[in-house]
Amino acid sequence: MTRWRFVHAADLHLDTPFAGLARLGEGVPELLRDASLTAFDNLVNATLHHGAHALLLAGDLYDGPARGLRAQLRLRDGLQKLSDNGVRVFLVRGNHDPVAEGWSAVREWPGGVTEFPADGVTGAPIHVAGREAARVYGISYARRDTADNLARCFPAERGAPFGIGLLHANAGNNPEHAAYAPCTPDDLRAAGIDYWALGHVHRHQTVLDGAPWAVYPGCLQGRSPRPSEQGPKGAVLVTVDGDRVADTTFLPLDVVRFEERTVDAAPFDSVADLADALAETGRQAVTEADGRPVILRAGLTGRSPLHATLRRQPDTLETLRDDLAARDDRVWWDRLDDATAAPVDREAIRRRGDFSADLLDRADALRADPGTLRATLRDWAEPADRRLRGLVDALDADTARAVLDAAEDEALDRLEDE
Repeated sequence: MTRWRFVHAADLHLDTPFAGLARLGEGVPELLRDASLTAFDNLVNATLHHGAHALLLAGDLYDGPARGLRAQLRLRDGLQKLSDNGVRVFLVRGNHDPVAEGWSAVREWPGGVTEFPADGVTGAPIHVAGREAARVYGISYARRDTADNLARCFPAERGAPFGIGLLHANAGNNPEHAAYAPCTPDDLRAAGIDYWALGHVHRHQTVLDGAPWAVYPGCLQGRSPRPSEQGPKGAVLVTVDGDRVADTTFLPLDVVRFEERTVDAAPFDSVADLADALAETGRQAVTEADGRPVILRAGLTGRSPLHATLRRQPDTLETLRDDLAARDDRVWWDRLDDATAAPVDREAIRRRGDFSADLLDRADALRADPGTLRATLRDWAEPADRRLRGLVDALDADTARAVLDAAEDEALDRLEDE
């Protein structure tokens, strides 16, 4: 069997702007300005380092019509480097870089680059040791708002020892992304494709893990604190033996990483101790990011003695953030969110026999009788709209109890704070 490798990347969004982070200081915008371009350089170097025969780019190489000249030149130079080293490059356009928008600076790709057109699925070979080891099929977006199921345009029969489908699409109705070129896993299975090199979803995930494979590598560099942009970003290295995928390996290639953490403030009775705990959280985030700079958000939770301080002195969080920023230049603190609650001694409240004690007794009775709990929740939802009542009716017993617990906590917080 012929053993060979390719790298699969998508959603480069080269030279994309990073909004809303200027308050972190002068260094972050400068760092982020070049992050997507440096991540692309990392992609080129990783492709060469791992001895890959091909690089597949599944759309959204640019972020939109205002893409910069330096990004286009960086892309051209990187693809030229790969072509000079005998690496084939295959690319399609996505919703951010459709064919209709054109390339203002790149008129002709290097010789080893194949860009698939938008007027139909076409194929191109990958040769290994003088023989065709695989055929790549792809189709670009003609325009941004592409709502057609492009997966159904791919051939039903495999035309080579190994078939690769290069497609920018929302496979499986991912709610985090727009429904461009929507398709289902069954659509992917119906084609003569062994590995679907997908783009559009910014989280690395495997949609199908065999017969065929269908993989999103995620974006190459996180762009904001949004959940889909957090965590490791990079590409996928695929090893092929003959007509099957032997291995897939995620390659982290990002330059700076967006992360979010939750810190339990319950054990701390001084702001200084809480600051030390947050600083340690930042150090752990950098370690987990293999030393990369991290833009970090943290949520403070738990019933903490510091709750009153955090609530009544709003500048405490800002002071904390400034202190943390001065401790470690590898951690950029984007935001601290206070979701703490006041400490509550439930047994002491029960002994008081007041309104708060009655509240606890009522909540305990509802926990013991799931039917009454559901009926009570439905009564609470009755004055609201039909959608809320539908959500209540769909709750399982554990979720209904969680709703009750949250309501009890909120009521106690308000009552005891007064």
